Amino acid sequence: MSQRLSHRYGQLLAALALLGCAILMAMMCIIVGDVLLRNVPIPGLPRGLAWSNEISELMLYLITMCVAPWLLRQGKHIRVDILLQAIPRVLAWRLEWVSDLLGLVVCCVIAWYGAQAAWSSYSSGAVNIKTLVTPEWWALAPLPLVFVLLAIEMVFRMMRLYAGERGPRHDAVSAA
Repeated sequence: MSQRLSHRYGQLLAALALLGCAILMAMMCIIVGDVLLRNVPIPGLPRGLAWSNEISELMLYLITMCVAPWLLRQGKHIRVDILLQAIPRVLAWRLEWVSDLLGLVVCCVIAWYGAQAAWSSYSSGAVNIKTLVTPEWWALAPLPLVFVLLAIEMVFRMMRLYAGERGPRHDAVSAA
C-alpha cells in the first residue's frame, strides 16, 4: 500500500516537474518574442513586451516551486555526504534521520508561515504594482503548497530510510 502510494506521489511530482519544463519553454518564448520585437520593427506590433521581465521573474519562481519536490525525490538537490561516508554506518543512518526530521520540521514551518502570508495578502487585498498590477497572493500561494509537498516527500524519504539498510542512504542521492 505505502509503495503504491509513494509511486503515485512520485507520478504527481513528475507531472509538476513537466509543468516546470513547460513554464521554462513559455518563458523562453516570451523572452525571444520580447527581444525580437525590440530589435525588428513589425508593423502593428509593439516595440517589445513591457511585461516580459516581470512575467519572467514570476516564471523563474514558479519553475522552482514546480520542480523542487521532484528534485528532492530524485536526490538532485545539494547534498554533501562526505562526512556520512567517513563515519560508522549506524551513526550515519541516525544522522540521516536527524537530517530528514529537521527537513520535515522546516518544510512544515515554512508551509505554515507561507500560508499565513498568502492568506494575509489575500485578506488585505494587497497588490503588486509594476508594469502589471496583480494580487500579491498570486505569487505567495504556491509557496505553502510546495512546502507541503516537500514535507510529504520528507516522510516518504524517512519511510525509505527505515526500510533500507542501516547506513547512509543510497536512494534519492546522486553520485554526479
